[in-house]
Parts: sequence; C-alpha cells; structure tokens
Amino acid sequence: MSAHAEATRLLPRPLLVTVTVLLCAMVLVPLSYIVLASLNSDVGVAAGEFWPSSFSLESYSKIWTTADLSTGIVNSLIVCGFTAIFSALLGTTTAYVLVRYQFRGRLTILRGLVGLQSIPGTLMLLPVFVLFSSAGNYLGLTVVGTRWGLFVAYLTFALPFSTWVMVTYLRGLPRELEEAARTEGASTLVILRRIIFPLSLPAIVVAAIFAFLLGWNDVLFASVLTRPETHTAAVALQIFGSSQEGGALPVYSQMMAAALVCAAPVVILYLVFQRYLVGGLTAGGVK
Repeated sequence: MSAHAEATRLLPRPLLVTVTVLLCAMVLVPLSYIVLASLNSDVGVAAGEFWPSSFSLESYSKIWTTADLSTGIVNSLIVCGFTAIFSALLGTTTAYVLVRYQFRGRLTILRGLVGLQSIPGTLMLLPVFVLFSSAGNYLGLTVVGTRWGLFVAYLTFALPFSTWVMVTYLRGLPRELEEAARTEGASTLVILRRIIFPLSLPAIVVAAIFAFLLGWNDVLFASVLTRPETHTAAVALQIFGSSQEGGALPVYSQMMAAALVCAAPVVILYLVFQRYLVGGLTAGGVK
C-alpha cells in the first residue's frame, strides 16, 4: 500500500483488521448455521445441533411440496423481472428528459423524487388497496389478486428511485456525444438507443437490480394484493414459517432450506451483474 493511502487511512491497521473480522463474522456465522441446518434433519436442528450428525439434502426435496415454493418463485420472477425492466427503461428516459431539457416544474419533479423516498410503504398500503379495489369496481377489471396489479404497485415505488439513480448518472455524461449525433441528423430516440443506453448500462443495471430486490423482499404488499395462486416467494416463505408455529415438531431444516432457495436468485443476479453494480455505484459518468 502506498504512503498516501497509509496517511489517509481512517483507522489504524490493527483496528481495521479487527473491525473487518467482526463484520465478516456477523455475516458468515449466521449464514453458516443456516447452511448447516438445511443439511441437517428437522430432529437434529430441533435438538440444537450446530454441526449435523448426518448430512442430507432431504429438506431441499421436501420444501417443494410442504412450502409450495415453485409457484411463489415463478410469480416473483415474473413480477419482479418486469418491474426491474420497466422501471430501468422508464427511469432512464425520464431522467434524460429531466437532465437534458429545461422546462417549468423540472426542479419540483426532482425534489419530489427525493421526497417520495422518505414515505414509508406501510402508509401507502391502505390507499393502494382502496385504489385498486375501486379501479376493479369502476372499470370492471380485476386488479387485486393479480400479478399485473402487484407489478403496478411495485413499479410505482421503484420508478422514483430508478429515475433518481439515472439522473445522478446522466449528469456526468458528456453532452458532446449527443451534440455530435444531432449534427449528423440523429433523433432523440436514436440518441437514447445508441448513446445513452449503452453508456448508462452500469447505472441501468443498478436501478433494475434495486427494483428487483424491492419486489423480491416485499411481504406486506404481496400478502395483501395477491391470492394463493399469485403468492410470491416471500409470502410463501412467510406462510410456511407461520404454519409451523405451535406444531409438534417444527421443520426448522426445511425452513432453512426454503430460505436459501429463495435467496439463491438474488445471489445469482448479483454474481452475474457484479461488475456493472460496482461501476454503477462508484462512477458518476464517463471519464
């Protein structure tokens, strides 16, 4: 490490190593227990075994019938996938208009994007449910209990954040590339497709993944706006966990296996787009 880095270090090396080890332990110890418990038997986990007396994948085969995870995972992938795609695309186009054009109300919209992030989702649950129910009554559409109704709810909350992420990123993109394209006769749509979207790919991935996580981790809205056949993975996992309360033998091993299966798509998503995430979170544009 260079002398400059040593001089600007916030913590001394021994303290930095200690803090790093403690933070890693806080994550790895519970994760290790979950993995080991999922490979143990329900009886062994209930008996308090940390290290399984015998390793088995039986819990991973049982959860597909006891927890009904297959339907929940499919519903989550569909709803959250469309939410991620649409929020990223709409957020990029909206941010481009807010950054590159001057019009009345522009600053109000930008401030509103920040203000919307401070509204707790629990306050919006009842208004959203009443609005969706009223839309079903007046328009003759079934909104509550459908995938697309849940998609609209998630998109409503994900779009402001995605737009703000893209506004921050697009402010760092040089205007010279767009001006050169306009002198060649390129339209706004061509500039968006051939210049803005390719250059903004790291930020688009960040916005899409955060929108995906918003829906994937949600239990509150999904439990109210869905019915059994449209339950998401989070709701299926919650129902499975609550159904074990008061039972003769809680299936802790299956619960741990179900939790790992539900977390697997998010982990895979992060591993696939890791390099874009790092670039989108650290870069403010093109250097």
